[in-house]
Amino acid sequence: MKEFNYYNPVKILFGSKQSQIAGILKADGHSKVLLVYGQSSIKKTGLYDEIAAALKSAGIEFIEHGGVSSNPVLSHARAGVKKAKDATAILAVGGGSVIDESKAIAAATASKYDVWELYEGKKPTDALDLYVILTVSATGSEMNSGSVLTNEETKEKLSFGSPLVYPKVSIINPSLTATLPKEYLVYSAVDIIAHVLEVYFTAEEHPKLLNRFCENIIKSVIKTTEDILKNQNDIDARGEFALCATWALNGLTSLGVGEYSFPNHMIEHSLSALYNVPHGAGLAVVLPAWLQWFYDNTKNPQVERFAKKIFSQKNAQNGIIAFKAWLEKVGAPISLKDLEIKSGDIDKIAENVDFVSHRWGLKEEYPYKSVKKILKLAK
Repeated sequence: MKEFNYYNPVKILFGSKQSQIAGILKADGHSKVLLVYGQSSIKKTGLYDEIAAALKSAGIEFIEHGGVSSNPVLSHARAGVKKAKDATAILAVGGGSVIDESKAIAAATASKYDVWELYEGKKPTDALDLYVILTVSATGSEMNSGSVLTNEETKEKLSFGSPLVYPKVSIINPSLTATLPKEYLVYSAVDIIAHVLEVYFTAEEHPKLLNRFCENIIKSVIKTTEDILKNQNDIDARGEFALCATWALNGLTSLGVGEYSFPNHMIEHSLSALYNVPHGAGLAVVLPAWLQWFYDNTKNPQVERFAKKIFSQKNAQNGIIAFKAWLEKVGAPISLKDLEIKSGDIDKIAENVDFVSHRWGLKEEYPYKSVKKILKLAK
């Protein structure tokens, strides 16, 4: 196991009532917040009214910034910065997209930067306090310091991270996820699994404890996904699913593993940037193809271990087949064709990946030709 430093300041309130956020904001000295949310779902479910009433009762003024898309975009984040200039905190109500855009707004507003400068490498000097009410469990953004955003003009989907944008408090109430459409539950499951597998396969070292931890997260996601698909109101399963999402990307799965990378996310980000496909849907297409390419080129024993521990298969190849079959079983797309992306577009996608790969530190490891081979396996 490699040496490591670990820091995570986020206070998680699991299973707690979301209305208590008003008291928390007041106790922290906030009287005016930017309320960031997605489309219309929180209004349809009554969650918006509940939060608005709690904020008003506590004497907290709020400015609305709704309409965050599933792949948050630069222009909308810039609009949020203009609204946030008089706020002292941001309250993000939603999933990873809402939280990611909120982090960008928090850092750009306090640092007085243009939002895109953060994604081009400029380090924030300050950030507004961020509070989260989670409604979609997938990205782990509620307990990490990362953010992803798409520049719709340049077709770049990039990330930035800073300790300044860790949420102060995140409320995770599994019952709030019960209205999520089934297809987005599946996309969320794929995203969680991808966060774990990227480290599990590409890490410099594979400590036994971390291997077992990663495998148990993946098996729990598989089981709870199937349970929730059978019963949308299985709150116990939703609770475990939510914790898997949080733990998958809060730094725990990468302790002591040394260097690792996220090539699947890199490739998928180009799919999202070019075609606006849901992130988890794109990952479901990329993951099996990348895994096949990865094993063919490295014969990495982690793939055989994955096959045995997760799918009870005797060899790596059967494990890859079993993984793809499970994705298809739960209703995930498994090919570019399923995403309505033509195989003739592979060159364009590979070029987009090649354009941003240096930002991921993967330019040499994943040159244009290799990315093209992976995409051909996904067609």
